[in-house]
Amino acid sequence: MTDSAVTENREAMSEQTLSREVVVGMRQGLHARPADMLAREARRWQSRVELLSDSRRVDGKSILEVLTLAAEAGTRLVVQVTGPDAAAAIEAIGSLFDRNFNENETDRGEDGA
Repeated sequence: MTDSAVTENREAMSEQTLSREVVVGMRQGLHARPADMLAREARRWQSRVELLSDSRRVDGKSILEVLTLAAEAGTRLVVQVTGPDAAAAIEAIGSLFDRNFNENETDRGEDGA
């Protein structure tokens, strides 16, 4: 393999795109707190993070754009990540949805009940 072929192959790998369907499981939907958690997690990664809902596509690194989805409980979204750390990013973001953004921990109130 020539040096230019190796470089082209590395560039192609750095633009890997992965998608994962997630379901909004929080009773109040994807409101401000989980949207903030999502945007903060997305900004940790070099890759581009987008959320797709029907015909809408928003930047997952922007809390305001995430909130414009108005995703209620039960809404199906596709998380699409493109870049060199796409696999790790999609795993971390998918985990937030799997855990319902730790909703149960925040629902307990101050007394821990």
